[in-house]
Amino acid sequence: MSAPVLLVTGGSRGIGAAVARLAAQQGYDVALTYVRDGDAAERVAGEVRAHGRRALTIRADAGREEDVTRTFAEVDASLGALSVLVYNSAITGRNSRLDEAESATIRHVLEVNVLGAMLHAREAVRRMSTKHGGRGGSIVFLSSRAALYGSPGEYVWYAASKGAIDSLTAGLAREVGREGIRVNAVSPGPIDTDMQAPGRLERVVQINPMGRAGTPEEAAQAVLFLASAAASYVNGANISVSGGV
Repeated sequence: MSAPVLLVTGGSRGIGAAVARLAAQQGYDVALTYVRDGDAAERVAGEVRAHGRRALTIRADAGREEDVTRTFAEVDASLGALSVLVYNSAITGRNSRLDEAESATIRHVLEVNVLGAMLHAREAVRRMSTKHGGRGGSIVFLSSRAALYGSPGEYVWYAASKGAIDSLTAGLAREVGREGIRVNAVSPGPIDTDMQAPGRLERVVQINPMGRAGTPEEAAQAVLFLASAAASYVNGANISVSGGV
């Protein structure tokens, strides 16, 4: 019997790489996308293969529609029917107040974080939905606790983009729930990845009830739970992985 196929965007580092590694350990074949660092993506793919699973790396800009459609076509051709989409791609842009931000920064963040999520979800639904002849599946979005507290003085546009992900999760879960697709989200708080600006992690952990940052692996565990049969009645949920922030 063929293994289930999981696609994780932004899978060359951080939470995305942790998702790819854990998925392989749990028996998935894994496709992962990256933007720049092909060597890092191949290292993650090598770890996937070390667990006896197939791996596919795809260079793609998550916010470009032509790259999105090509990504899914390559997964179809190389790995087969998609079982799980994990939309992990996200950028923040340079930290600043909103009144100091450039429109190009805001637009780019929204293209990757929101438009990209919608385009990937659209392609996944077209393949998974029983309405379209699919066998069902699971979609997991990476949101952020920033959607709740807004990230003032840092990147309110990023926080707003994650608020959009929360709405997308709630709406799409209701839209396709009777078509064999579960849609959920994970909202990390401070996680120790290179996405953090220098010095930021040290500041924010001071207000964390657990007194530390989380690891990418801890976020990945929540993602893989939502993707799994253990979460068969979980739909429209948003799990906070934040240490209580």
